[in-house]
Amino acid sequence: MAPTRPGWRSWTTPTLPTSSAVVIDDRLLVAHVTGDPVVPSRSRAQVFTTAYWYYRACRAASLGGGGQLSGPFLGLTVDDQARAIEAMLRLPENIGLPDPRELVPAMVEVSGRHPRLNVMNVEAVAAALVLDARVLLSPAAAGGVLAPVLEAEAVRWDVHDPKVGHGGAAGPRV
Repeated sequence: MAPTRPGWRSWTTPTLPTSSAVVIDDRLLVAHVTGDPVVPSRSRAQVFTTAYWYYRACRAASLGGGGQLSGPFLGLTVDDQARAIEAMLRLPENIGLPDPRELVPAMVEVSGRHPRLNVMNVEAVAAALVLDARVLLSPAAAGGVLAPVLEAEAVRWDVHDPKVGHGGAAGPRV
């Protein structure tokens, strides 16, 4: 059964969702766990990530390397770093993961429509479709191959720069 999506219109005012589901990428997951919640606490949105993005964030937290994903952990005190890594490895209760029983069939369908898309991005698109969610992307992810596929699949998405805070959304996109 193929996920169906109604057409979405572009918004003119950048906003973060107030009720519904939001899927956040790995960089935003790291920002969230290290103290910059990417969805305001007043929001009623359910926050999700994907297994692949969660894995990448955990790997960066645990194994380091100083890249974009592990950099925020390196800036913490030793005690705060240990707490943040533990929080990342246990995935906070307020971050959900899509049910693989629904997700995997949707991934197969997305792969059929976008055969050159890698597994990480296939999972992100499928998660958004299964959850009927908006996707929040970091600026780096928004500049890649995922955004045009989200648009092709009529998935709503926004850019959120954790360095700027909640006002850093570059504007909702279809």
